[in-house]
Amino acid sequence: MNELFVIVISAIFVNNFILSQFLGLCPFFGVSKKMDSAIGMGFAVTFVLVMSIMIIYPINLYILAPLGLDKFLQISVFILVIAAFVQLVEIVLKKLSKGLYKALGIYLPLITTNCAILGSAFLVLQKNFDYLQSLVFAFAAGIGFTLALVMMSGVRERLDTAEVPKAFKDLPIAFITAGLMSLAMFGFLGIVKLG
Repeated sequence: MNELFVIVISAIFVNNFILSQFLGLCPFFGVSKKMDSAIGMGFAVTFVLVMSIMIIYPINLYILAPLGLDKFLQISVFILVIAAFVQLVEIVLKKLSKGLYKALGIYLPLITTNCAILGSAFLVLQKNFDYLQSLVFAFAAGIGFTLALVMMSGVRERLDTAEVPKAFKDLPIAFITAGLMSLAMFGFLGIVKLG
């Protein structure tokens, strides 16, 4: 139980995919202008992360690794599984929430190539997590991803009404803000150490 708590704290704060490991920056800057789209993207990424790890872990353990195919087919199989769940999310959002579907735009199908999701699959294997630990890690990494998106969208919504010098408007001030948020996140280093 203590180990699961360490995994959760580590994935959300210490090794946050966006602010500590700089993975998944494309949707971070692309959909963090509005709170609604940031929350929607966060939930979509969390869903795809957890469901992908749920399928990828046994495929690698029982098929790819025993047959010696893990060195050749891992990336292809992982991306295929991730793409299937991204398509599912896209179909569901298109049917149930057309506003959110339009707000996420091109960034929704790009979840397939989101390096945070693919990186999470490889981290799970690299750290030799068991199945439960892998699922907890994936969920916590998704929460950390969502937390970073929501914090950034809150700051960017405030910056829209602030007087920002013309040279820093929009993306430059977003990069500066992300850098400051990343420095703040490094304050969590050393709280827990993930094996």
